Amino acid sequence: MPLEDELGEALRSAGAAFTPDPQALVAAGERRGRRLVARRRAAVAGGSVLALALVGTAGAWTGGLIGGDGKGEVASAPALPSRGPARPPGDGPEERGGTGAVTAQQMTEILKSLMPAGQFTAAESRGSDSQGPMATGLFDDGKGQGRVGILLTRIDPAGGMAKEMTTCPDRRNVAFDSCKEEKLPDGSRLLLIQSYDYQDSRKSVKDWRATLATPQGYLLDAQEFNAVQSKQARPTRPEPPLGMDRMKALVLSDKWRPALADLPPAPSESGPPTGPAKGPEEDAEMFLATLLRGYEIPVADRGGDGGYGYVVLDDGKGRSLVELRVQRVKDSSGFPEDATATTDGIRAKVTQGPAEGNAPGVVRWSVDTLRPNGVRITVSAYNAPKQTGPASRTAPALTAEQVKEVALNRHWRDVYGR
Repeated sequence: MPLEDELGEALRSAGAAFTPDPQALVAAGERRGRRLVARRRAAVAGGSVLALALVGTAGAWTGGLIGGDGKGEVASAPALPSRGPARPPGDGPEERGGTGAVTAQQMTEILKSLMPAGQFTAAESRGSDSQGPMATGLFDDGKGQGRVGILLTRIDPAGGMAKEMTTCPDRRNVAFDSCKEEKLPDGSRLLLIQSYDYQDSRKSVKDWRATLATPQGYLLDAQEFNAVQSKQARPTRPEPPLGMDRMKALVLSDKWRPALADLPPAPSESGPPTGPAKGPEEDAEMFLATLLRGYEIPVADRGGDGGYGYVVLDDGKGRSLVELRVQRVKDSSGFPEDATATTDGIRAKVTQGPAEGNAPGVVRWSVDTLRPNGVRITVSAYNAPKQTGPASRTAPALTAEQVKEVALNRHWRDVYGR
């Protein structure tokens, strides 16, 4: 069967296998909560934990910047200015950036100014003309480099996301050493969590995070790692460079106020009915784009339909297509028999080689997985911008290990359970 026909058949099969979310979510109880948190986090500029593989954390400051004593002890969040009422329903739910009052370079300078003594390098940032202003870089205090950074965005202060983003996760779903929730005097909610990049804390990079949600509808999300990157990285130091007191001070700093004030209000979560949040089976494009943001590779194009989504990556060495297919299957009869089973009972088949039926020189790294509950997730990467070629590079922009990492990402469990 030609590849185009095979894709069409896959999409039709996936569509026929979809189950409606509303009733299932209502009846699912705890599972519903996990799914909503995962989806909402994915919706906030790439999903905090997901997107902040490229963002991080920083804390630290010069003497007197936060509380005057240089120790970062702050009683409450800074009083952020209001921008008036939320946008009317006619504006729709689409998020928008601000006027650009704070540039990307200024975001970097602010983050750098909040660092303790040490070297801050490899900075990347976005200004307030973006939906999610951010700044990130590598910080080294002489004990090894660690990635740090911060992401700013707006949320509905009366909605459920503010609480969900600042609530400690269930230990059954997320591995962490400590987690603390705080309610500040001004009504802001703060989450401080010391977790891991993966569930296996014995091998994983440490992932420390501070998240602040204010009554004005501002969300400040900071992360740091004890490595130069989160994905498949080796620790470069025993702990992330900033302690949790500095993490707290980072999100409480009023230096972020101009960028936050430049962002338009977020849509009301209780506004016009838009239907339930879409899951991977209904919006594979969004989930794939979210999962890929952690690799910090620029996106040239993206699209999809329902359970099929694609992203074209361009790292300057040639464009590379990455695809995601999500569907429910009744049995495993069509799944590769030589697949390997993981400890979670997930069967996975890894394929590397020429992409059959395509132009000469096109190769595909593919990981096909089947979960015990019948959810089949397939991720493929090509060394070309299209399946049919022509080849634009010698190998896909993602390594085979990274493709496998996306297919077996821990966040699939948040959505579908074990």
